[in-house]
Amino acid sequence: MKDEHFNELISSIKEAGKIKRGEKKAEKITTFSEPDVKAIRRDVGFSQSKFAALIGVNLRTLQNWEQGHRHPTGPARVLLRLVKSDPVSVFKQLHINDL
Repeated sequence: MKDEHFNELISSIKEAGKIKRGEKKAEKITTFSEPDVKAIRRDVGFSQSKFAALIGVNLRTLQNWEQGHRHPTGPARVLLRLVKSDPVSVFKQLHINDL
């Protein structure tokens, strides 16, 4: 790693610490809307069980997301956004030919 990149990283970490401790306000806050899991699934035309299997989650997990009891996080959230934007490409990359 180049010295300038390392120094920038250290500076960013120190700034994040100040923000977390309330010593400084964040300059930019990025928020992402909650994915509408039911709408995404319906748009691709899959049953709950098929969609859950295709994205690699338990059926009950999918049902909890759709009912609002739980919310997808991390990689699941990213995968749902990708499915929403381009389901054919996503499922193709997952080696699924059931479309």
